[in-house]
Amino acid sequence: MQDIIISGSIAYDHVMSFPGYFKTHSLTDNLDSYDVSIHQGGTAPNIAFSHAMLGGNASVLGTVGRDFKPYRVSLDEAGVNTSNIIEIQDDLTASFYVTTDLDNSQITFFYPGAMSYSSKLKIKDLTTKPDLVVISPDDPVTMKMRVRECQSLRIPYFYDPSQDIVRLNSDEIYQGVSGSKFMMLNSYEFSLLNDKLGMSERDIADLGTLLVVTNGKHGLSIWSPDTHLKIPVYPADIVRDPTGAGDAFRGGFLRAYALDMPLELCGKVGALCATYCVENVGTQNHSYTVSEFINRFRVCFDDAGQLDALLNNNSTG
Repeated sequence: MQDIIISGSIAYDHVMSFPGYFKTHSLTDNLDSYDVSIHQGGTAPNIAFSHAMLGGNASVLGTVGRDFKPYRVSLDEAGVNTSNIIEIQDDLTASFYVTTDLDNSQITFFYPGAMSYSSKLKIKDLTTKPDLVVISPDDPVTMKMRVRECQSLRIPYFYDPSQDIVRLNSDEIYQGVSGSKFMMLNSYEFSLLNDKLGMSERDIADLGTLLVVTNGKHGLSIWSPDTHLKIPVYPADIVRDPTGAGDAFRGGFLRAYALDMPLELCGKVGALCATYCVENVGTQNHSYTVSEFINRFRVCFDDAGQLDALLNNNSTG
């Protein structure tokens, strides 16, 4: 798998911490936050960043504002392909606001900004037909359009509606699920999907979709028509901020999958990528060499030498 396009939001993250517990306060209370910081984020570049850390070269597809230049430089330096990121000079890059309490519960807000123009970018206009398209949270119009594009062009796609499940109706969600090669959600998002579709994990897997459901500290499950795997988390040295862990997981999983690694190993690679992310504040502030990643992986997991393929396959898939 050589050519992966990751379509989704591109944003600046405003990360705040709350020195208490949301559950002990009402919505009318004044919740003062501390340690405010601004980081590069957005689902598409977050996924692409962890993918690139392991030698991949996925291309991000999306729209950004006139304030994007330093972010582009940073992504280029990380090895992310930014050639399909288009700047809109009349607007600002999208912004994501997240506050995390002492229980790692989160309250989030989002300003779409230039992301609202993303539906103007068409897969058919790309210079080459991709081997796989990741459809991650984006402007709802764009997400629905990406599903139709992939289905009409017969391009395998990874459906990742995530928090946008609440903005899509049941028919739209089913269309995305039923034609997808992969689908990834956390356990809460899957409960929302189940409420809308009335489908279990097994029901979705029986459609031919590879389903991954992450469940925080309880690890993750992988469902396929003939498989159900349970994979633990990789233990973190410290948890500083859970924001972006799911995106990091996706980047690692995709990188391993592109190299034809077994599903269980793909899940474990994703798990360690997520752990690197939560050990830092910010969704793209973790760093490691491929050798460092492999050595740490082998402290807790056994890959039977298969991760050596990461050392020999930089910038493919």
